Amino acid sequence: MLFKLTLPRIQASTVHNNNILLARSGYFSGIYLKYPLVRQRFGYFARIACKGPFTKNRSSPILVKLMLKSAKSIIEVRNLTKTYKGDVKAVQDVSFDVAEGEFFGFLGPNGAGKSTTMNMLVNLVKKTSGTVKIDGFEVSEHPDEVYKRVGFAMQEVGLDEVATAREMMQLHGRLYHMPAAEIEQRIKELLKLVELEKIADKFTSTYSGGMRRRFDLALSLIHKPKILFLDEPTQGLDPHARQLIWGHIRDLNKAGMTIFLTTHFMDEAEQLCERIAIMDKGKIVTEGSPKELMAKHNAANMEEVFLKTTGSNLANEEVNNNAADPYVRARR
Repeated sequence: MLFKLTLPRIQASTVHNNNILLARSGYFSGIYLKYPLVRQRFGYFARIACKGPFTKNRSSPILVKLMLKSAKSIIEVRNLTKTYKGDVKAVQDVSFDVAEGEFFGFLGPNGAGKSTTMNMLVNLVKKTSGTVKIDGFEVSEHPDEVYKRVGFAMQEVGLDEVATAREMMQLHGRLYHMPAAEIEQRIKELLKLVELEKIADKFTSTYSGGMRRRFDLALSLIHKPKILFLDEPTQGLDPHARQLIWGHIRDLNKAGMTIFLTTHFMDEAEQLCERIAIMDKGKIVTEGSPKELMAKHNAANMEEVFLKTTGSNLANEEVNNNAADPYVRARR
């Protein structure tokens, strides 16, 4: 054995702009690791272990492998399948992992199976087969443990129009059985985070689109989830509001929260996500960091990667055969 290395002695930090991890230990002074997978799989440890500046020296594949092996997958999906009536396979044998503290993007054209997959991850839709573990808990066997650990900001923002932001947050806190004092402290923290302190006691019906999105984000965080699922969080927002949402999400991720994002904005995925999986016709067709995907598919940006891997064509879009029958709904 050429060297001895004890992982707890490692101190590490990350450079977010280029996915470079700089690490050092008692035996590796100023090791320079330019491996995106380290950042993807080991990002949370790297952030919390950082204690000082680092210098570039040489790369060490052995240290990389040791760090990757020690990373924890907070989302584990194996052979996930969803089949609807008429043998319609919305999701087909999908497998992937998301590391704790990672910012993960899940992309695909309309009807690709993204929303169905995300809903199965949080047990809102029952899977046909396969396994899904959230922080070690199988979703179908321990749903209550899963609900404690996830926050979900859905594509459509549904707010009580005759309630204030403060009232809605108090209600959500009670639904999670949080103590009253903790609820009030959490409300104070979250209103400051999303910059809605001044309008906390106004009816939500008076909020702009950007305000509603930011408040919906705050609601999904009331119980301090370990994983935040975001479904099209900036849809319909102006550039200023988008940047505000981006900033809030980045801050959450830097603090150690795992983010699972779906979006149709390729620039958003490229700017925010450390690793991306692209889904088409119920299957994952490619996966990697933005830089890896652009190099792999000889593309200048993520939009080119998306078009090349999905061959998305509006003429080939299909209707949702599982949608509720409007005539049945009207007769109820």
